[in-house]
Amino acid sequence: MISTVVWGTGNVGRLALRAVEAHPALRLTAVIVHDPGKVGRDAGDLGGLGRDLGIAATGDADAVLATGPRAVVYAASGDIRPDEALADIVKAIRAGAVVVTPALYALYDPRGAPPEIREPVLAAIADGGGSLFVSGVDPGWGNDVLPLLVSGLGTDVDAIRCQEIFDYSTYDQPDSVRYLVGMGQPMDYEPPMLAPTVPTMVWGGQVRLMARALGVELDEIRETLDRRPLDATVGTASMGEFEAGTQGAVRFEVQGVVGGEPRIVIEHVTRIHPSCAPDWPAPPDGDGAHRVIIEGRPRIEVTVEATDEHGNRTAGGNATAVGRLVSAIDWLAGAGPGLYDALDVPLRPAVGRLGRRRP
Repeated sequence: MISTVVWGTGNVGRLALRAVEAHPALRLTAVIVHDPGKVGRDAGDLGGLGRDLGIAATGDADAVLATGPRAVVYAASGDIRPDEALADIVKAIRAGAVVVTPALYALYDPRGAPPEIREPVLAAIADGGGSLFVSGVDPGWGNDVLPLLVSGLGTDVDAIRCQEIFDYSTYDQPDSVRYLVGMGQPMDYEPPMLAPTVPTMVWGGQVRLMARALGVELDEIRETLDRRPLDATVGTASMGEFEAGTQGAVRFEVQGVVGGEPRIVIEHVTRIHPSCAPDWPAPPDGDGAHRVIIEGRPRIEVTVEATDEHGNRTAGGNATAVGRLVSAIDWLAGAGPGLYDALDVPLRPAVGRLGRRRP
């Protein structure tokens, strides 16, 4: 059994607790939290398992790492604290742990990562013998392993389009929704996540990964952006009201240009209410979906709709990201120290988990 720590218990971390507890090769040994109000709470309570696991959450990361855990699921946010997240992850790697995380966008494609991010990680791997795999859903399997797998079913492939289409009113993270993405802000507000070059910083690595796997050279990576205001004020269950005239929908593309044409495209269509931008692509039903479209012969379209926590699509998407990461831990533990990407780490069947629920 691989001793595993979950670091962070928010929207991703609580799902990580469940995934680690369910995995037959892993043993949850500690939980690290940042919120003082969570210190001392049982991991089963924090993960919503409905039972205690006998593991009390702690705020002392150094003490946990000093015990030499074999693996760390780093689930704390890196969106608004990237420097702190990098420092935490480097510390865990230097302690000899296999680290999996969705937190560092630049390291989804380690080959293209800036030196100031890549080099501390490589130094920690050399010093401590740990390893790192960064992935998620989007960016993540929705625009690396899934589109590449589906592309292999085609005879002729003209273009690959990966879409995330979501209603963000179900996403209980107001700082990200309101300030990073700009929902509910005046139309002259400049959301940090949508500023020029930022979408390429976040999703460009996925474009480069796909290009590398497909054996093509990119001319460049381009961005497009469109924003729409709300026609009427709308209310949400978890984040309050979003006023008429403020930003209600965003659509952008990160395009990998090959031979002068956008051939590898990652597109996001995000709304705070389905009434906004009704002419844009919509999920088949419910609040969101991830879709891969292979334009060519044949034309192939695959839509993935995941739900968790009483049918919530955002929680379902997060759960698939966690599943990809947690399922990689035992492979990484056997692979040895290194900085890995999605083309290195196989997506494997759920061996030992079919029909199995822990009491």
